[in-house]
This record gives sequence, structure tokens and C-alpha cells, in this order.
Amino acid sequence: MLGSSINLILPPPISSSPFLSLSRLSLPSLPAAGLLKASSRKLVSATKARSVPAMAAGGGNVPSVKWQLGKLFEVSIRTVVPDVNVEPVVVPSAGRFGDYQCNNAMDIWSKIKGKGTAFNNPRSVGEAIRGNLPQSEIIENCTVAGPGFVNIELSNNWMAKSLQKMLIDGIETWAPQLQIKRAIVDFSSPNIAKEMHVGHLRSTIIGDTLARMLEYSNVEVLRRNHVGDWGTQFGMLIQFLFEKFPDVDDVNKMEIGDLQDFYKQSKKRFDEDPAFKERAQAAVVSLQGGTPKYREAWLQICDVSRREFQMVYERLGTQLEEKGESFYNPYIPGVLKKLTDQGLIVESEGARVIHLEGFNIPLIVVKSNGSYNYASTDLAALWYRLNEEKAEWIIYVTDVGQQQHFSMFFKAATLSGWLPVDGSYPKVSHVGFGLVLGEDGKRFRTRSSDVVRLVDLLDEAKSRSKTSLVERGKGEDWSEDELEQTAVAVGYGAVKYADLKNNRLTNYTFDFDQMLNDKGNTAVYLLYMHARICSIIRKSGQDIDELKRTGEIVLGHAGERDLALHLLKFSETVEEACTNLLPSVLCEYLYNLSEIFSGKFYSECKVIGVAEETSRLLLCEATGIVMRKCFHLLGIEAVYKM
Repeated sequence: MLGSSINLILPPPISSSPFLSLSRLSLPSLPAAGLLKASSRKLVSATKARSVPAMAAGGGNVPSVKWQLGKLFEVSIRTVVPDVNVEPVVVPSAGRFGDYQCNNAMDIWSKIKGKGTAFNNPRSVGEAIRGNLPQSEIIENCTVAGPGFVNIELSNNWMAKSLQKMLIDGIETWAPQLQIKRAIVDFSSPNIAKEMHVGHLRSTIIGDTLARMLEYSNVEVLRRNHVGDWGTQFGMLIQFLFEKFPDVDDVNKMEIGDLQDFYKQSKKRFDEDPAFKERAQAAVVSLQGGTPKYREAWLQICDVSRREFQMVYERLGTQLEEKGESFYNPYIPGVLKKLTDQGLIVESEGARVIHLEGFNIPLIVVKSNGSYNYASTDLAALWYRLNEEKAEWIIYVTDVGQQQHFSMFFKAATLSGWLPVDGSYPKVSHVGFGLVLGEDGKRFRTRSSDVVRLVDLLDEAKSRSKTSLVERGKGEDWSEDELEQTAVAVGYGAVKYADLKNNRLTNYTFDFDQMLNDKGNTAVYLLYMHARICSIIRKSGQDIDELKRTGEIVLGHAGERDLALHLLKFSETVEEACTNLLPSVLCEYLYNLSEIFSGKFYSECKVIGVAEETSRLLLCEATGIVMRKCFHLLGIEAVYKM
């Protein structure tokens, strides 16, 4: 079973934490390079003088291929058009036009056209960019196509050496270097006394993957579980608890299902019994005033819910630190006073609101009855995260239905001066996601129309996975522990991958048969491919660690080169997925990697018993390492045999 932990933090005395200032990516200084005048040539020789280094200095991390090429083109563009301020645009190429492409020529031409330069069209700009590239061991050949597209063919020798260096130094050296040092990912966030539903499953899976990718990129991530543990409903629950359980300690014996029913009963009583409603409202005052009896009852109710939440987190292998709504409640009055003093909060029909340009409704921060709401809590939480926790990027993972709320409160924070107007750091992002649908195309529920318990859903995936393994004869070949561990990895991994491979903004259909299929873009297929790679290495009888130290990779076949090129795109792919907050980008990379390995490399390049065995085993090992890191970032446990 996957490990997990959750830490609870109760409302604290106000305190501060050490400030981590924004640290921009430190770029290496680039030596002056001799300009290459030839109209057509190959770029080789890493040892020649005045060449641009292929790796950034410091930290031990190797910049992505895209980054390294970008620095080369930056030098060339500054030489060709020193008075034009443009950033290099380097992208992977498609098809036969090299490996990467620089697409700056047309943009530069639009800026200099008619200004008396020596250039007469975009292609001439592209030719000049190509001709002024510094020498580098990275590039084998460089040509210009169409209206100035500069196509780059990477050096086979450099690609092989880059892979060998990763095999020796570890894939951590391929981690992207982002512009921030500390981020908060606010995800999962279930409500106390209510079941976690599939919406919480999506938030938990997506949020965990975003946190993992940022952590891999050397960002300190504060994983926050903003549970709904405060508000007027707790007066209702506590008062009903006192009347049903005179001895509050008995609540420990309740299961979450009982608490769910308990919530429904208390709500019905609240709506139908005016006297009970009055007592419940008085209980809220006692709770918020810190009366020990009421606070103890509140803690008991929260603990019952947490036990159920933890069962889900343990299965998903998710780590969270709980700071619920109650944690930020003491900060609300001070935060609202600051906003009032700035003139942002005004009275409106008995409520206190912030008027925001572009919205036809105000942001209500204090309701007409004087109570706080989501906006007041979220503003207090944001203030705390910026000023006490010194977060540079705060990411909220909720369903798309909450988009307007986040847009409004983000704008209020910007008006207050907490956030820069230009979108620079510190910044906030709402990561919205669509619905989980059943096979009937409607919101996913049980046949009785109840919300599905997540524990039951995950256990069903594991059970089906185990049944499939037994039907394939693994029950006879494997120990019970091996069978159970593989079923856990495959079952839970299948649920996660089925969610993550989709663009998070879209709805997706929850279908056990599809997600547990061993063909197509599924976790089962990918885990099988990884196990197959491990099997190839085992069957060779070679000591792979010894081969890493003594062997050499040679890219002599097109399939070998295609595989190496895709492996080297790993770092920039993780960076893209982090920057755009899209786990599906990493899923697409992983699936394409498995397809290239099986369709272009393994089907065309025999591995064992050939002269190229050592090189090809090292390519297998590099592929396995990258796949395992992808699995880890997606929260999926790798399996080594299936």
C-alpha cells in the first residue's frame, strides 16, 4: 500500500515564518563567440575556442535542450539585430524539419521592415541568425526553410553523452529550474461531516501531481488541505450531538457513514424546529467564543471525518498538511480592517462588500447577519500565505464551477496591492477541473443516486486489477504479497492516470473497463511496458550499474536516435506541465515515450546478443529511469514485472 501522511494544524497564535525572497533563475555568462560567416556548414567541435557552454553553471542541474538552444540563438539574434528586443522562440520540430526550430525571423522582419536594414525578407533574417550561431557541441547541422525558419539537427554524439551523464549522475540533474522557491498547493479540501466525493478525488489527484512536479523542480511546496471545518453548520451539528449523545466521548464510536446520516438528521431538525434552530445558533456563538465543551465536541466531529479522509489519502499515497477554515478565522477581522481602511470594503444593503470592475455582482465579505463567508476566509488565508508563509505562487485546485469566486477574490487582492497587476510573482492561479461522469453521461453516482464513497471506488479498482492478474495465471506464479502489491499499484494507478491524461478542464467518463485495459493510453499499458523493459535488462544477465560506468551509448540506428531525442525532452516537458499547470502534458509525453520505445526502437533494434547490446541496454535503462520518474510525478507506483 502506498504510504501517506496528513498533519493537523489547529488555529494558532499569530506568528511569522522566515521569508524566502523570489530567486530568479541564474543564467550562465556566455563568452563572446566568433561569428560564423559560411552560408552552409555543420556546427561541431565542443573544444574549439569561443564556444557557448552546453550546461548552466552551478547547482549540478543540466538545463533542458530547449533552454540550451535558446541561449545559443539569443547570442545570434543580439548580434544580428542588436537594437531589436526579442526573446528566442525555440520549439521542437515536427516531421522532417530537424529536431528543433527557431521561429524568430518573421517577427524580427515585421519590426525592421522599411527601416533601411540590409535584410530584404524574413528568410534573409533567418539566414543571418543561422550564420551567426556560436559554435556548440549540441548542434550537428542547421538549415533555413521557408520564410526564415531555422531548423536544428542535434548532434548524435552530444545526445548520447547527455544520456550517459544522466545515467551516472541521476535524473534529478534533469529537474527544471523554476523562477520560484516556495509555492502553496491548496487541494482536496473536503468538508467535515460529509463524504468525500469524486470531485474531491479529482482535486486530490491533480493537486498531488502538481505538488510532485513542483517539488521535483526544487520548489518548496506547502501542501495545504483547506478543509471545511468552520461555520454556522457546526452549531447545528454540535447542538444535535449534545442532544443525541449526552456523553460526547461516544461520538468516537461513530463511523463516517453514521456522521453523514447524523448531518442530514441535524439539518432536517434545524429546518423544521425553530427552538432547535435557536439553540444551534447559540451553540455557534459558544464555539466561536472558545467554550471548552463546545470546542471539544467540534474536535470530536472533525476527528471522525478525518479518519475517513485518511483512508482515502493512504490509498492514493497523498501527503497533506491540514489548515482548515478554522485556522484562518482569527485573522479575518484584521484583514477586513486593512481592506476597509483602504476604502475597498463598503456597506451595501446591510452587508459589507467589495465592488469589482467587470463583475455585475459585488464580492460579499460579511453577510447582512454579520457572519463571515468563503470570501472573507479566503482573503484571510491569502493574506496569511503571502505575509506569514511567504509563498510566491499559490495554486488552488477546485472544480471549474468556482471560477467566478476565485476571479473575484483574486481581483480584490490585486486591488488591495497584495498581488502585482502585471501577473508577476507573487501570483495566484485557479486550477479548475471538469466533472466526473458515469457511463450514462451524467454526474457519477451509485445506482441509488448517492455519491460514491471514494474508499469503495478505489478498492473496487484494486479488486478488479487483482482479478485480472489471477485470470492471467499470476496467482500461481507470484506470492500473495506480490499479487497484492501489484494490484494496488495497477488499480490505484489506473484511476489516477485515467483522470490525469485528460485536459483537466474537460469532463471525463469514469469507466473501470477502459481504465484497466492493457491496450491504449492507460496506466496498465504503461506499467506493462515498464515491466517489459525491466525484463529485457534482467534477461541480458548484465550488471546494468557496471555498464553505466564502463559502457557507451552509440546512436547508429534511426530508432535509437528517435528514442534518445524523446528522452532528452523530459526536462522541458516537466517545465511546460508545471508552468501551465497541466498534468496531461506529462501523460502525453509518457505515452509517446512508450510508443517510441516499442514501435521505433525495440521492434527495429534487437537488444540482446548483438554487437550493440551494451549501448541498447543503456538506452533501455535510460527509458526505464525516465518512465519511473514520470510515474512518481503522477503519483503512480511502478511495477517491475507483470
